[in-house]
Amino acid sequence: MPTEHPAELIRQLQAITTPTVANAIELFDVRPRNRGFASGSIRCVFPDLPTLVGYACTATIKADAPGDASSHVAPHVLWDHVLSMPAPRVVVIQDDDDPPAIGSLWGEVNSSIFMALGAVGVVTDGGVRDLDEVRAMGFQFFAREVIVSHAYVHLTGVGEPVTIGGLTINPGDLLHGDKHGVLQIPHEVAARIPEATRTVEERERPIIELCHSPEFTPERLRQLLTPPARPATAGQAEASHH
Repeated sequence: MPTEHPAELIRQLQAITTPTVANAIELFDVRPRNRGFASGSIRCVFPDLPTLVGYACTATIKADAPGDASSHVAPHVLWDHVLSMPAPRVVVIQDDDDPPAIGSLWGEVNSSIFMALGAVGVVTDGGVRDLDEVRAMGFQFFAREVIVSHAYVHLTGVGEPVTIGGLTINPGDLLHGDKHGVLQIPHEVAARIPEATRTVEERERPIIELCHSPEFTPERLRQLLTPPARPATAGQAEASHH
């Protein structure tokens, strides 16, 4: 069964920006600092909408040609996969055309369908369209391109790991996205992220306040950023006398 976190934790995560979440994850040393987030090629299309937090539901598409009917996956297979994940849900679509974003799976119709299935947005390295209608619904888009046509778009796979903007996403992964981009929150530290963000902010606040203060000097900044000397242990003190 997919990992599911309390609804209150999801609400708390929605109140935190993605850069702050990224900084908080670093405190746990669970992955390299240059991993765990999609590249800047995946843009937030509606930066004024609330922060997206949800569980990944994955699929792949092609749109450049009709393709053999035997390679098509029926839409209801993706619907069933989405419903197998906890809510809120984020549909994650890898576009396998080369180049991608020839045709869009995402416009007013599919956004309406998946919103009814409990999805709050989509993350894709392909294209999206119908921006005015989808924005009015409050459904979030993260995408490589904004395009005009659905072309020959069809599903080619459902429920397998996908890679979007260099980020590998598995079904059930906990995703967090806002105007800065999209990242994956490791399940094992998710419950500790709100407290960790407070730790990050407590460390940063004195620096920010000093920099905005009329008392600022580079020397005061250096003193603030220099960790206090650690007292010598009894063994170290004794060794220093020999």
